[in-house]
Amino acid sequence: MNYLAHIYLSDEDDFIKIGNFMADAIKGNSYESYPVGIQIGVKLHRFIDSFTDSHEIYRKSKHRLHQKFGHYSGVIMDIVYDHFLAKNWQQFSDTPLEQYADDFYNLLQKEYAILTPKTQNALPYMIKTNWLVCYQSLEGLELILFQMDYRTKNRVNMPAAMQDIQAFYAEIEHEFLTFFTALQHQTKLELDTLRNEFCYYN
Repeated sequence: MNYLAHIYLSDEDDFIKIGNFMADAIKGNSYESYPVGIQIGVKLHRFIDSFTDSHEIYRKSKHRLHQKFGHYSGVIMDIVYDHFLAKNWQQFSDTPLEQYADDFYNLLQKEYAILTPKTQNALPYMIKTNWLVCYQSLEGLELILFQMDYRTKNRVNMPAAMQDIQAFYAEIEHEFLTFFTALQHQTKLELDTLRNEFCYYN
């Protein structure tokens, strides 16, 4: 799963959202120096990644891209799954996606000092291009793939995956919706466990 899903699955706790969002920039046990909410967010992020990578439905979606894109098929499918979350947003939230995204950008600006340097550097571009809403359209999805391809030094031409994504679009969307129901359930259980472990009940 990519940024939008990680934020959404953090419930409504601001620090858990931030920790979940920037977890990839926090290596090893260094998360332990952050406030408890951030720590829970990082651990929740790692749980979500592990659950996703091992799930048979996600692996089925990813396998369609594996022959052409190898290791990067997972990177691409994470972004594609976020596209389907954004596209079907009204099924998951009563808050319009545009407002949800703005609220999150405002939260990051408010808590700027606690963000990792990598997150601080990315924030202006994230707001300018409206990453979280950009996922919603196929054009936006292609743009995100182009940006990710640039960040990975154009190793596999990620935008070329659009051909396969569109060829199996209905199938992948159905797989996402089925998988995400399971992910929501398991994430809620894990979040409850982490809150109890840290005695964190905000």
